[in-house]
Amino acid sequence: MRLAIAAAFALTAAPLGAAQTTADAPDLSTATPIAGTWSYATTADGSEATFANASGFAQLWMHCSRAARQVSIAKPATAAAPSITVWTSSLTRSVPASFNAATGRLTINLAANDPLLDAIANSRARLAFAVSPQPALVVPAWAEPARVIEDCRG
Repeated sequence: MRLAIAAAFALTAAPLGAAQTTADAPDLSTATPIAGTWSYATTADGSEATFANASGFAQLWMHCSRAARQVSIAKPATAAAPSITVWTSSLTRSVPASFNAATGRLTINLAANDPLLDAIANSRARLAFAVSPQPALVVPAWAEPARVIEDCRG
């Protein structure tokens, strides 16, 4: 009987902990995306969407490597970080990142069938990419990222 009661308490404690973690995450649902534009281009191995700010400086890259069926998402960085947190209107997830000092980019890689890519393609109005402790890069959710994702799945 004691074991059953302890198990019941353990089951109820897990969701509370998860809810607290979610509550600590920033709510970006009303954040204003920075001014800028997305562009799309085919590449030798797939395609790429680039978001450039109003000054024309690239802030985010989404690249499809068709042969590997992998989408890479990169943002400018000056140092390594363990992860990039991706926020969409339906899903938020931290993804392990790698830093390339030669390109000055912090990159995450996702399999073409990763549900986070569905969330990116279907996000409402905005997407955000954050590296702690910096503020999130909030960009508009346009069609170009979805095209890159579809290229990797096709």
